[in-house]
Amino acid sequence: MTEFLSTLAAKRSDLLTAIFQHIEISIWALVIAMVIAIPLAFYSQRKPKLATVLSQIAGVFQTIPSLAVLGLLIPIVGIGEVPAVIALVIYAILPIFQNTYVGIHSIDPQVEEAADAFGMTKWQKLSRVEIPIAMPVIMTGIRQAMVMIIGTATLAALIGSGGLGTFILLGISRNDNSITLIGAIAAAVLAVLFSLLISVLQKVRVRYSLITLAVLFFGVVGTTVYPKVVAPAETITIAGKMGSEPDILINMYKQLIHEENPRAKVVLKSNFGQTSFLFNALKTNQIQIYPEFSGTVIQSLVKLPKSQINVTTPAATYQLAKKSISDQAKMSFLKPMKYNNTYALVVKQAFAKKYNIKTISDLRRVENKLHGGFDLEFLDRNDGFRGIKKLYGLNFKTQSMDPDLRYEALRDGKINIADGYSTDFQIQKYKLVALRDDKNLFPTYQGAPLMKTSFAKKNPEIVKQLNKLAGKITETQMQKMNYEVNVNKKSAASVARNYLKIHHLIGGAD
Repeated sequence: MTEFLSTLAAKRSDLLTAIFQHIEISIWALVIAMVIAIPLAFYSQRKPKLATVLSQIAGVFQTIPSLAVLGLLIPIVGIGEVPAVIALVIYAILPIFQNTYVGIHSIDPQVEEAADAFGMTKWQKLSRVEIPIAMPVIMTGIRQAMVMIIGTATLAALIGSGGLGTFILLGISRNDNSITLIGAIAAAVLAVLFSLLISVLQKVRVRYSLITLAVLFFGVVGTTVYPKVVAPAETITIAGKMGSEPDILINMYKQLIHEENPRAKVVLKSNFGQTSFLFNALKTNQIQIYPEFSGTVIQSLVKLPKSQINVTTPAATYQLAKKSISDQAKMSFLKPMKYNNTYALVVKQAFAKKYNIKTISDLRRVENKLHGGFDLEFLDRNDGFRGIKKLYGLNFKTQSMDPDLRYEALRDGKINIADGYSTDFQIQKYKLVALRDDKNLFPTYQGAPLMKTSFAKKNPEIVKQLNKLAGKITETQMQKMNYEVNVNKKSAASVARNYLKIHHLIGGAD
């Protein structure tokens, strides 16, 4: 409990930001779903066949896994809040539509006839009779939708939309239960509070319910849209992949930029997602910079003949990555750091010693005993498990796992082989062995900032500052920094600043 409270105190500012982001996404989704579902329900009240079709369509949408919806939306609308809101709207339509339809359909026909007898117009009957009578049932649907939205909105963090899901992802990434609990409890409390608010609105007059919902909506609009319209300063958004290492690097980027220009508005989006998410966000100008690796560029981000991909030296790999990403995507890959954060297959020291395993080729002797736990991206990469099967002739049982959970599974004996990176602190912590890639499947992975060439030309001072990391940071240093964040629970920002100050890349007080 003490650790939980200290973490809560340290993260209170980030928590408030995440709560507001969560509310923003949820309110937008709820209002849009209401605007779509309620009119459709009223329109179809005398068209039972249409109501059945619409209800079935909404039901089908709800059966689609949320991650699949987000994945389908990314190529169309990009990364960030827009696909998150669209996905949440899809899930919220069904309960609002069904409850609105049931509420209207359950109105006593004699009441309808009385309204007609008094000579009411359609609008008068709708506003003075049908909506007031159906409102309690409609509000029940809205409450169900709101609770569902708040729970599902945690997944928005996977595509850079922020919210309380960032705490859950960060906690899993760092194996920190306190951070995970903060995100989960906050989301649950938020859902309960909004459910209670809507329950109260069910008991008041219709106009007050509508006024309250309008205030919530326009309050969110005012605090999110207005600053974007009037703010003259250009925002530099820097994102990172999942884990502590990208988080450390993007904090270094921010601090280097502020060293040159303290007034620069730099926004960090940590744990943004997988490579494809970041690359798409960069292409669509939703972010301006993110740390990428030379091997990933040539294996996943550009199209090259196989003969070109088989480069052997770090310098050749970097030059190929730099030229190809410039030619094909009009992006600038700045000068690389020193360390090679290449893929590795890791096993326990005891397992390696028992079967005398030193290289990946040695695994052939124990292929029938292997049970792998691999990151989903590694499973599908040509320089990952697909390449291992082809080049080494290995094909053993595998399962996909979160990048950080696989180390725990390896430690607990649930799997006996996993993928990792050469700078992972867990290799030392759990006494693991990284097997030698004796057939050179894994290319060199030297990290460097990736940005659009147009951005680089417009901001030469930023390029100059970020290039100060060229040739810096060894594998041992990166492994130590990862250890500081994940085990010693230091912030990525403080670890980044400490490295930059020790190596005289920035000055000033802490």
